[in-house]
Amino acid sequence: MTNLAIFASGAGSNAEKIIEYFKGNDRVQVALIVCNKPTAGVLKIAEKHEISTFLIEKEGFFSQNSCVSVLKEHQIDFIILAGFLWKVPDALVNAYRGKIVNIHPALLPKYGGKGMYGMRVHEAVIQAGETESGITIHHVDEHYDEGAIIFQAKCPIEPGDTPEILAQKVHALEHLHFPKVIAELVASEPKG
Repeated sequence: MTNLAIFASGAGSNAEKIIEYFKGNDRVQVALIVCNKPTAGVLKIAEKHEISTFLIEKEGFFSQNSCVSVLKEHQIDFIILAGFLWKVPDALVNAYRGKIVNIHPALLPKYGGKGMYGMRVHEAVIQAGETESGITIHHVDEHYDEGAIIFQAKCPIEPGDTPEILAQKVHALEHLHFPKVIAELVASEPKG
């Protein structure tokens, strides 16, 4: 069984789509939800689906390897960042090199980097006059949004689209593609 840990900071709609996609799968399961906000909606989703949770706090996450040991205890094979707003510390990147995947709400390398998340991304894309946006699913390395790109999907930006409208279009792409790309990635991984 391949065990996934989903790291999320917010409502958890992507996390829920991933959980539902793998529910009943005999090869892949979401085994742990890691969250940095005690009030985040993703924790309620984890409870509903009877998935273990681990609440992290900033100092321990960045200064100790406590997160790595908890992931090892849960026999986690892949880490999926689904709306997780903290930079992944180097110790975690090194422990799971090539096995941490993020989704970004724009077509990287444009509109990525520190501070570029959520509505900020959509506002920047609209303000720049882009005619398309989309999603990028990529590996995580030591730098914000610079890991190798795994998959991209595009959506058009129509005249008059607001950041809110663009956010809805991008969210639809996330929900459609993220679980499938994770499944393909896990299936292509050689068994150790």
